[in-house]
Amino acid sequence: MYAISLGDDGAELRPLEPWYAEEFLAHLERGRDFINQYIPFGAKATDVDSAREVLQRYADMRAADTGSLHGIWLDGKLVGGVLFLNFDAENANAEVGCWLEPAGTGRGLVTRAMRVLIDFAVEQRRIHRVEWIASAGNTPSLDVARRLGMTREGVRRESYPYRGVRHDLEVWSILAPEWREARTRAAHNDR
Repeated sequence: MYAISLGDDGAELRPLEPWYAEEFLAHLERGRDFINQYIPFGAKATDVDSAREVLQRYADMRAADTGSLHGIWLDGKLVGGVLFLNFDAENANAEVGCWLEPAGTGRGLVTRAMRVLIDFAVEQRRIHRVEWIASAGNTPSLDVARRLGMTREGVRRESYPYRGVRHDLEVWSILAPEWREARTRAAHNDR
């Protein structure tokens, strides 16, 4: 499969397929408490078989063109990923998300990987609207949405029950013309 370089620091974006179950489980075990602060991502992956089931569900979504999972590797070690939680090509809408273990934080990995994912969605798949939904308390996630040039549309007040607390969810998005404009500005600023 593919491996897309995310820069000169050894970071790569690759598909996270079912045959990565052991590595995926080890990654989740290293970062489970950190990853699950705001979302139960990978919570059902407690052994190799259940990790494979989680990955297979996303592989099936990729085959159905309704979602997909992409791992972020740093120096050959899986440290997180980005995903299409919902991918609706017919209506040109997609929802993206991310997760990282502590070893991957503070390096801009999610921002760089998400740029690849959004570029693909907008330019190759003609997605018009890309949405980002995160807990209002998840500052690092909201900072990524800001760095990507997304617009905060609003708050779903106390809409997400998690760990016995009802959390506010912030909804952010970027539209295809806005994404193209932001990418053009970034390219001119890099010169």
